[in-house]
Amino acid sequence: MIIEEVMEFLKKVPPFQFLDDDAITNLAFGVSIEFYPKGTTVLQQGGPPSKYLHIIKKGGVKVFRKSSDEEEAIIDYRSEGDIFGYLSLIGGDKSRVNVLTVEDTICYLLNRETVKNLLDTNPAVREFFMKSFLNIYIDKTYKEMQSKSLVYSGGDKVLFTTSVGEIATKEVITAPHEITIQEAAKLMCHNKISALVVIDSGGLPVGIITDRDLRGKVVAKGRDVNEPVKNIMSIPIIRVDARDYCFEAILKMIKYNIHHLPVVKEGELKGIITNHDFMLLQGTSPISIARDIESQQNIEGLEPVSKQINNIVCLLLKEGAKASNIIRIITEINDRLVRKVLEIAERKFGQPPVQYCWIGFGSEGRKEQTFKTDQDNAIIYADPATTYEAEESKKYFSKFAEFVRDSLIQCGFPLCPADFMASNPKWCQPLKTWKKYFSNWISTPTSDAVLNSVTFFDFRPVYGETSLAEELRDSLISMLKDQKVFLGYIANMAIKNRPPIGFLKTFVVEKSGEHKDKLNLKVKGIAPIVDMVRLFSLEKTIKETGTLERINALKDKHGIVKEYREELAHAFEFIMLLRIQHQFEQVNSGKEADNFINPNNLSNLEKRTAKEAFNLISKIQDMVIERYKHMIF
Repeated sequence: MIIEEVMEFLKKVPPFQFLDDDAITNLAFGVSIEFYPKGTTVLQQGGPPSKYLHIIKKGGVKVFRKSSDEEEAIIDYRSEGDIFGYLSLIGGDKSRVNVLTVEDTICYLLNRETVKNLLDTNPAVREFFMKSFLNIYIDKTYKEMQSKSLVYSGGDKVLFTTSVGEIATKEVITAPHEITIQEAAKLMCHNKISALVVIDSGGLPVGIITDRDLRGKVVAKGRDVNEPVKNIMSIPIIRVDARDYCFEAILKMIKYNIHHLPVVKEGELKGIITNHDFMLLQGTSPISIARDIESQQNIEGLEPVSKQINNIVCLLLKEGAKASNIIRIITEINDRLVRKVLEIAERKFGQPPVQYCWIGFGSEGRKEQTFKTDQDNAIIYADPATTYEAEESKKYFSKFAEFVRDSLIQCGFPLCPADFMASNPKWCQPLKTWKKYFSNWISTPTSDAVLNSVTFFDFRPVYGETSLAEELRDSLISMLKDQKVFLGYIANMAIKNRPPIGFLKTFVVEKSGEHKDKLNLKVKGIAPIVDMVRLFSLEKTIKETGTLERINALKDKHGIVKEYREELAHAFEFIMLLRIQHQFEQVNSGKEADNFINPNNLSNLEKRTAKEAFNLISKIQDMVIERYKHMIF
């Protein structure tokens, strides 16, 4: 063992970095070294105390405890430069945790006498250990891990662990599709049910009618009650598999604006589930907010409902939901609110002169919204047939878009600082103009063109004539073929924001200003993943817009994604969840949500995971640089 090597290593490791050169030299002569193969139990909970203070030179260990029923609670992961064994070394009674090597590990060892001498003679070292390794810290952490439900564990995860089949009503009242509307209504009244499943001659569900159908399609329109029920039933019937989790059923209810879902198992009807079932299950439901949105008839009514959306984040965090689950539900509800605003606008201004499609882009287009983000929207409308129709369309959509913009502000969605909104005449155009925009951006990739491309190419239809958006997407895919120069510019954008990790594997934070000592999770963490995955999607002309959906679609089509698919998805999930938690805590305490976190507030496990995620981003950015090395500037 080379003493100089030990000294150089210890100088970078707290608390030994507090020592002067003479103390470091003396310490180095007292150090021994030990190798532990992967899977070695170095310390065992309840077993003999440690004989040494272990300083990890290379490798890593898992620190955990087991409950009486053998359930494992992970306390920490420790790697190069981290320490373990202090508590049982000084306490001398027993080991309070298990320490297991998760890879081949080399440790420097200090005996008890050396450590006690350090504590007696160096106040800075003594303070470090007092703050970091008290018994109460381990005990408190263990209890918190049992009761807390945020990043890694815990909580009442009913939405994500309970299958639909467990709570669905098992006895389903059905009726053949030949019966009349009046007979169906009598059957519903007699059985005191709000929905009736209509079946074919083979007993398979082919439609459903609800109280709402009877009110809206029969009573309100004076329909003949002797007509067959199949004339008013909803088809195609939306159903859910009994094995699906409740979360999936909720998403379908919100997406399709329905309150009843037939439950099938192996092709057979096995039950029915309603919004009421979810309310009984957990006391509240995201569906109730979606239903409240649907029932409003003016913007003033939507305003208080929109304020409830943030409560869903609290509910889902308590449920232990993944970031992807949270953003999917939030996006569906935000979409519902936007569509309701557009419906109100149509009633106010009348039918538009031509068909149109309201699109979202940016995080809205990728379905990656958390708390209410800036408005990112535009209008594609059908190419006018005449000059008069063109002028009428321009006037109509100008007033229409301004009303929607102001209404969304009223509902808590702030303006886009860059004015990427349909109220900007530039982003409210006929389909042929949008195609020209895209073509020009690709053929002449100026800095503005590249910025517009990465912003708008994530578009998706939210409301209206979706075929307009689909035609624009098909046109974009056709334009992208063999556009290596343009992709080179997109690659430059993807590597611009490097992860916040320094040469010594420390976090690189803001040095001054309002966000001093903090790092930007969005710009330095989420954006690089989004940008690189977008680049890969444009290379392979993938239609999906969501980052995780793109990763999944590329798994067999793109070499980098094929190799790092799971790591990329996990990194995105982890950083996004950190961001959601941070923003929720801010909103909950009355602050404006931002993306800046202080890494010192993270647990050791979160720090380690964050560093691994940032290192992955850096590695893939390096691959992008190599791939486009003749075009990177």
